[in-house]
Amino acid sequence: MSAAACGSDEPPATGAATGAASAPAEKVEITLQTFGGGENFAYDEAVKTWNAANPNVQVKYVNLTDRFEDTYLPQVLQWLEAGSGAGDIIAMDEGAMGLMSARPQYFADLAQYGLDSRKADFPEYKWNTGVNKDGKLYALGTDIGGMAMCYRTDLFKQAGLPTGRDDVSKLWPDWNAYLETGKKFKAALPKVGFVDGANTVYNSVLAQEAGKNGGQVYFDQNQTLIVDKNPGVKAAFDYVATLSQAGLTAKLRSWTEEWNTAMQKGGFATMGCPSWMLGVISGTSGDANKGNWDVAAVPGGSGNWGGSWLMVPSQSKHPKEAAEVLNFLTGKEGHIAAFKEGGNFPSSIPAQQDPAVADAKNAYFNDAPSGPIFAASVAQLSPVFFGEKHAQVKAAVEEVLVGADQGSVKWADAWTRFVEEGVKAAG
Repeated sequence: MSAAACGSDEPPATGAATGAASAPAEKVEITLQTFGGGENFAYDEAVKTWNAANPNVQVKYVNLTDRFEDTYLPQVLQWLEAGSGAGDIIAMDEGAMGLMSARPQYFADLAQYGLDSRKADFPEYKWNTGVNKDGKLYALGTDIGGMAMCYRTDLFKQAGLPTGRDDVSKLWPDWNAYLETGKKFKAALPKVGFVDGANTVYNSVLAQEAGKNGGQVYFDQNQTLIVDKNPGVKAAFDYVATLSQAGLTAKLRSWTEEWNTAMQKGGFATMGCPSWMLGVISGTSGDANKGNWDVAAVPGGSGNWGGSWLMVPSQSKHPKEAAEVLNFLTGKEGHIAAFKEGGNFPSSIPAQQDPAVADAKNAYFNDAPSGPIFAASVAQLSPVFFGEKHAQVKAAVEEVLVGADQGSVKWADAWTRFVEEGVKAAG
C-alpha cells in the first residue's frame, strides 16, 4: 500500500469522528443500509457507541441481504432511480463503484460537510474510488480486501493433514500445490468437499490474476468489455474447471442457506478468505465451531478481493447528520470497532497502525494473528479497475461457473457460455 503518512484522522468541524455530532434541534433517525453474511459490516458495536453519545441522532442499522450483485444492488439502484427508499447511508461493494461513480446525481457531495479533510487517512486508490466522474467526493472507504485461506482444523486432522497454520501454509505455496493437497484430502475424506464451491476459489485466483494483468478484470480503462480477452479471467476459469472436475468442490453456491449450513456442519474444509470473510465464517458457523477454523496463507501470495464504501444518497432528508455518522464509521474508531467485531481489515491508515489492529489475534480462529496476516497481504495489494457494469457481468459469468460446478452446464460448453453471458450482461 503506497501510503507513508499516518493520516490526520481529524474530524470536520462537527466532531463526528469522535462519535459526537452537532446536536440537531429535533431528534433525527439515520438509516444505515448494508449487505453481507455473518457479521457483514460488523457495525453493531460502532452503532451502539454512536447512539449512546448522540441521543438526538440515532442510527437504525439494517443489513438488507447476504447477496450483493443479484439482490442488494438491483434494489438499491431502483430506490436511487425512484428518488426514495434508500437509506440515509448506504454501503456499496467495490464491484459497483464504477456504476455509482457514473451517477453523481444520486449522491451528496461529502466535501460540503468537511469530509474532504480525510484524504490522508486512506490509501490513494481507496480515496480516489470514492471520487465520482464530476470530481466530487461521494464515498469513503470501509474495509479493504487482502487475502488468506481459511480452513477447518478438525477436518484436516481427520484427513491426516497438518493442522498448524504455518505447516498448512507450506502445503500450498501455489495453486497447483493447493490442488494436490485437495486430492490427498479427498482420498481420506471422499464425502467432504475440499473447497466450498466455484465462487470463492474463482474470485481468489482472479484477484491475483488481475494484479498480473494491469489491474483489469472484465473491463479495460476505456470501459471496453475484455471478458474473453483478459488472460487472467481465462486462467481463473480454467483453474476452477480443473478443481471441480477433480471432484474437490462441495458444489455449493455462495450466500445460500446450503452454503451456510455446510459452513456450520463441516461440509467443506477450505475457503478463500479476504479479511471480511472471517466475520462471515464466525457469524455463520456459530460458537460451536470456535477453534475449528484457522487462517493460513493463500496460495500464490496476496490478492485484492473485496472492500466497500459508504455514501449518502441525495434523497436523504438529513444529509448533514448522515455525513457525520458516515465520518464516524469510516474514521479510526469505527474501523477498529468493525475489525474487532467482524475481522474486517481497515482501509483507514490510522486504524491499521493502531495496536488494536496491528497486533490483533482472532480468538474464533485459534488466536490466528489476523492483524499481521492481513497487514502483510494488504501491503502487497494492487488496485483493481472495475468497469461501470462490472457487478452485472460478475453475477452473470459466475452463474455459469456455478452451473458447471453443479452439473447443469457441461464443462465442455462452459467457457463459451461464460463469455456469452458476460457479453449479454454488459449490454
